[in-house]
Parts: sequence; structure tokens; C-alpha cells
Amino acid sequence: MDIIAIKHNDQVIDLQTAQAEGISGEEIFYDNSPDSLEVIRHSCAHLMAEAIKALYTDAKFFVGPTVKEGFYYDFKVNETIGEEDLKTIEKKMLDIAKGKEKIERYEITKDEARAKFANDHLKQAVMDRIPSETVSIYKQGEFEDLCRGPHLPSVGLIRHFKLTKISGAYLGGDSKNEMLTRIYGIAFADKESLKAYLDQMAEAEKRDHRRIGAEMKLFTFREEVGAGFPIWLPAGARMRSRLEQLLFKAHRKRGYEPVRGPEMLRSDLWKVSGHYQNYGENMYFTHIDELEFGVKPMNCVGHIKVYEHDLHSYRDLPLKYFEYGVVHRHEMTGALHGLFRVREFTQDDAHIFCTADQIEQQIIEVVDFVDKIMSTFEFNYKMMISTKPEKAVGDDAVWEISTNALKTAMEKNHLAYEIDEGGGAFYGPKIDIKITDAIGREWQCGTIQLDFNLPARFELEYNGEENAKIQPVMIHRAILGSFERFVGILTEHYAGEFPMFIAPTQVAIVPIAPVHEAYARELGAKLIDLGADFEIFDKNESLNKRIRTAEKGRVPMIIVLGDEEVNNKSIAVRDRRSREQYNLSEEDFLALVKQKINEVHF
Repeated sequence: MDIIAIKHNDQVIDLQTAQAEGISGEEIFYDNSPDSLEVIRHSCAHLMAEAIKALYTDAKFFVGPTVKEGFYYDFKVNETIGEEDLKTIEKKMLDIAKGKEKIERYEITKDEARAKFANDHLKQAVMDRIPSETVSIYKQGEFEDLCRGPHLPSVGLIRHFKLTKISGAYLGGDSKNEMLTRIYGIAFADKESLKAYLDQMAEAEKRDHRRIGAEMKLFTFREEVGAGFPIWLPAGARMRSRLEQLLFKAHRKRGYEPVRGPEMLRSDLWKVSGHYQNYGENMYFTHIDELEFGVKPMNCVGHIKVYEHDLHSYRDLPLKYFEYGVVHRHEMTGALHGLFRVREFTQDDAHIFCTADQIEQQIIEVVDFVDKIMSTFEFNYKMMISTKPEKAVGDDAVWEISTNALKTAMEKNHLAYEIDEGGGAFYGPKIDIKITDAIGREWQCGTIQLDFNLPARFELEYNGEENAKIQPVMIHRAILGSFERFVGILTEHYAGEFPMFIAPTQVAIVPIAPVHEAYARELGAKLIDLGADFEIFDKNESLNKRIRTAEKGRVPMIIVLGDEEVNNKSIAVRDRRSREQYNLSEEDFLALVKQKINEVHF
């Protein structure tokens, strides 16, 4: 197996550089390990750029980094490139790879680089971002670009790749700048891994929540309403309501109290919290009576005001407040994606105010709550402790205490976790819950955030045993993350075949003829009394078409009512889950529905 790089002091260095500078370290082989894939995919990005340059000689390139989904390159050409051109670019990449050009690195001063790329405004923009006075350039054949590396020794090692999509991207991610073309791709060390990934992507396309959501009439987006603002249709609103009701009961059983904060608060409060300074670019602001207000991007400040409403003793703690809080965040238009990335969403948010001694117990209780919900939906999950980000409030000492408190709680209770350096919220470290769905994709959902900073900034306090004024600890907690995103994830996880307890419609009632509709309505009323939702499919269409429409809606149970069912008070059931058809008395049918919709409690 080929050695492609060296890892020295946690830095991956390509083979050419390591050999030239006499650097030794851990050998990185050509395989599907994370370090190896980083090098392979970075080199594949340059191979793609070389192919684009060969096909479109006027092409100019901005940046081509690796990302979680593979790699991409942002570039500019005078011609229009579409999805249909990706295969042509792939073919050119393969042709170049067969030539086994060496990938070579050299360094020049930034002034020399500016002169070298004097007619390339994109290269000049890249150099504006580089603080060093020396830059490195990687060259293969006639193509060369500014790059830190590392790269493979030769393009001949790149064989198993696929260009996955094309889109537009603003220069540097700023909508005030020009629009560039962005092409994404993926690469692996072997054919089998590439095939497995492409099969997963094909399955993901079939499960796309936007397509299934349209088929099942769960939600919609309308241009005249605004990008990123979902509209919940009756079926989706029913499903969401069931989820909210289950969670409401689960919260109350665990000692949480429901509260509700306003959707706009004066900007003075956001300045105290630090959101104005550290999160302001993601917020919406307006003026009322010449005062500036910020539309809330989070619910924490409202819950702080609930805490401040009363005086508290150590005997009152922990205090647990929860809210299905509607929040707004200013997302870039290009980042919007169905329910996964929207501008308005509802968090299943909670805040726990506790003593320092109660931190461990509260975190363990939240983790247990997470486990109950995720196992109910058949998700595997892992937990990551995210540490202080670059943009943060509070002293380093407070951050260290907070981070260590999270680690201690996890370790003392033998809970596995990974570290995400710099991934914390600006006001405190957090535990991120990452779930894996039915086809192996990872999603970020809930968070548990430990916060000493906001209680200090708002001067929160409680009376201790000796009547001393003590600052409480604040734990921010969301388990689903947001109802919108979680419904999107559930839709793709189950491919729309939701378990009966959460399905938007539990029972589809199909009367054969108008004379059977009265019994359909009577049965529907009894289902509502049980807490089950139903739809009557009584349009002026053929029986088979109405049954097919119900099946397309992925309703777990379809019942067909004719003369026999009306006369005998019996039910002919088509069960989508068990793929069975059977007859039950009305009493047994209602008992079965009641059992199925009540079999889950968080």
C-alpha cells in the first residue's frame, strides 16, 4: 500500500515536503482513513480544476477545500456549466489521471505570487486572506494553484471519484460579491467504498423529505411568502402536534414547567446577553417607538426574565422551564434547504437553573431523556463535547470550569464522548447529540449547553443556606433541536413510513359508496375520541383510485367500508406495516388503534 503523507505533531504533511525537509512521523497510507481521505479529496479537487481549465481555458479559480461531503471548487468561466457537463469533466479528469502527472509544491513570496497572478482577481482575493508573506503553490501538468496542501505525490493515484452536484456560490460567501460556479465531488481509495457511498446517496434521494413531504402534503414553501418560511399543511400540522403533545407530557413528568417568552425583545437585553455583539449578524432587528428590538434567535433571554420574576432559594432549585419557542435566524439564501435549514423554526427548548452541585445530576437526567427519545425513533447516537469557540464571552477560567464539569459528568457516569474543539456556543461549552439514521447518515440534533456566563451577565442569584447571594448555573437544553429539522430527519429516516404513534394520519377510511359515508363519519368521531387522526377518502373517484391515494399518503391503516361492514359493525383492515389484510369487529379495531397510538411514552 502506498504511503501518501506523514503526520507530524498532529499535522498532515505531504510526502514530497516531508522528504525534502527531513520530517518524520506517523505514515499515512492510501486508504479510507480520515487523514488519507482528506489528502485524496484535496488532490481530487485540484484534478477537477485541472480538467475544467483544460475544457474552459478562460477559467479562473478561487478556493477548493475538502468538506464533510467530499470537496468542492469555486471558479468562474464565461460559459454556462450545467449538471449535464459534469460527466464531460469527469471523463477529462480520468484522462489526466492516466497520465500520472507528478504533483509538485514550491514556495514564493506573496509579492511574487501577486505578480504571477496579476490578471487573476480571484487569486488576488485568495491572497488577501493569507497573512503570511510566503505562499505555497501546487503544480501538476499545466495547472497550478495557491494551496497549503497536503496533496498526493501523483494524480495517477486518483481513480475512484464522482462529481455530485453543481451550484452557485458568492465569492467568499458574501452576497454583495460576484456569483461563482461551485462543483462538488467525492473520492475514495477504492471502488467498493465509492459504490457504497453512491448507493447511499441514491437511497437518500428517494427519501428526500422535500419530495415525500410534497407527496404526503406535510408542508410547503411559497415564493410569495418568503424563502425559508415553511407552511405546515393539515397532515404535517397533525403530525407535529402529536410530537408536541408527547413531549409536553414527558416534560411535565420530569418536573419542567411550561413558559412562554415574547418573540421580540429590546436590543438592550441582547447587548447584555452578548447576542448583539456575537450573534447579531444572524438576527433580525426592527424599531418600535424609536426603540430597537431584536427578533429572538434563541429563547434563553426570555427564560432568564421568567427566573427573575421571583426571588429564589436554594430549596427551589433546580428550576426547569420549557417552551416550544419560535425563533428567527438570518440564513443565507443559498444555505436554505427544505426543513433542514430555514429562517423560522420552533425549538423544543428548555433551561435549567441549578446549583453547581446539581450540574452532574441534571446533565445525566437530560442524557437519559435524550436516550429515551432517540431509542424510540430507532436512532443510534453519539455525544460530543464542544469547547470554547473563537468568538466567545466570559473568562477562560470560567470556560475551563464549565468544560470540565461536562467532562466529569460524562466520565463519572461512564458515558462515551468525543471532543469538538471550538464548537461551543459563544456563551458556554455544550454536549452535541449526533444521531445516525436508517441509511447511515449523521445528523446534528439536540444540545446540552452549560452556562456560567449569562447568569453572571444578568446578575442572577438565589439565597443560599446562610442567606448568601449565590449565582445559579444555567443549562440550555434542546433534544430535537427544532421541530422543523427533526420532522425532516424523521421523514427521511422512515422514508415517510412513520410509526403509527407519530403518523400524520393513523387511519384512512374509504367508503365504497355514498351510502357508507355516515358510518365512516361515525367511526371517525370514535377515532378522534381515542386521540387518533383519520381522513375519509370519499371523492367522486373509483374505489381503487381512492385506495391508491391513501397508500400514496403512507397511511398505516386503510379501512374499506361496504354493506357488510356497515350492517355488521365490522372493519376490513389493510395494514401497511404488517402487509396484511384482516377483518375485526369495531370494538376490537378501536382497541387495536388505541394500543398502537399509545404504545410510546418518552
